[in-house]
Amino acid sequence: MFKRLLPPSERCAPSGSRRRARALGLRAALGLAVSLGLGTGTAQTTTQTPVAPATPTVPAARPSAPRIIPAANYVALGVYYYEQGNFDSAYVAFRAASEQDAKNAEALLGLGRTQAKLRLYSASLETLRKLVALDARNVSGYIALAQAYQAQYVGTSDRRTVTGNLDEALKVLQDAETTARTAAGADQDINLSKVYNERGYVYRLKGDAAAAIASFKQASALNPDNSVILYNLGDMYYATGDLTAAVDSLQQAVIADPRDAYSRAYYAKLLALSGNTAAARPEAAQAARLSPTNAYAVGQYGVVSYLAKDTATAAAQLQAAIKLDPLRYPEFYYYMGRLELDQGQLQAARGDLTKAAALGSTSWEYLYYLGLSYERGQGALAPDKAKALENYRKALALNPDYKLAQDGLSRVK
Repeated sequence: MFKRLLPPSERCAPSGSRRRARALGLRAALGLAVSLGLGTGTAQTTTQTPVAPATPTVPAARPSAPRIIPAANYVALGVYYYEQGNFDSAYVAFRAASEQDAKNAEALLGLGRTQAKLRLYSASLETLRKLVALDARNVSGYIALAQAYQAQYVGTSDRRTVTGNLDEALKVLQDAETTARTAAGADQDINLSKVYNERGYVYRLKGDAAAAIASFKQASALNPDNSVILYNLGDMYYATGDLTAAVDSLQQAVIADPRDAYSRAYYAKLLALSGNTAAARPEAAQAARLSPTNAYAVGQYGVVSYLAKDTATAAAQLQAAIKLDPLRYPEFYYYMGRLELDQGQLQAARGDLTKAAALGSTSWEYLYYLGLSYERGQGALAPDKAKALENYRKALALNPDYKLAQDGLSRVK
């Protein structure tokens, strides 16, 4: 699971004195929500009081000119909605800002990023290309454009139509690096760390693990106390099978930001996978306490509890995580299915492992354990060797060297 270098609020928010000015004007900007119909949730009703007829001797008031709302107010409103994850309303606000001021860099940046969130990829690319053409020194604009290329690549079902996106993203990031190097002092290091961090994502999507790790390491060297970069580096180490380096990097991420529930939960899982469940359990519990509505943190507490053989806590936490976010984390269905398989709840195990395999279709482990659930029988629930064979073959198609699937295939042939 990737983590972007900056949260949405920092990516879209203006900087310096302009940020302070926007903060002071946010209340006024939020007043726009009613007139725009954004984020209210309920319809507005108005009761009119009858007005007495005007006295003929009183001259009618001259109509006042319509008030022009500054683009900055729309930008502040867009930032607010973007931070809340309300991308539809953020889109309306940023679009209004860009219509009010077509050269407003912050409006274009927010609009382009929001369009990508709404899967309006072509529009996002067009908006962000316009931004960097207008402001060739805007490092954030280049990074957002590279992110839009990646988002289109990931979000398009037929990737043959977007085969050049990742190379385009790398070209844009080279422009970002060239621009970042023109800054002086600490700003240069911070901007370059963002560029290298983003480059790591692109290389990972290209399947170049060595280049991805090298990019994340460069980002971390420039910005050593950034927990998100340390998280990404650890995640990449884990993806390549270097569990020791992954644990070390995630531990540094937790030290850098002790209240980040994602980093702490991931660190706990890696500790448990390395065999240190005694240290993993309190870390996982703390992550869930820090963010009790965070499905990832709650679910990893369940994973760690399963690996520590605490079945009651594992079941409770995994079920809670699935309820919080039913579609995002196939891993939690997988561990729930493993737990049910261990306890002989075969029908439930088949159901949860089917969901895991459907949501995480590239995981050979999910397919293997789904096959194992069909290989077994319980009472009136007979084994289904055909389905077991099918899933073992699918697992081996993804990883021909997977020993468990090889053994399973031999058993059911």
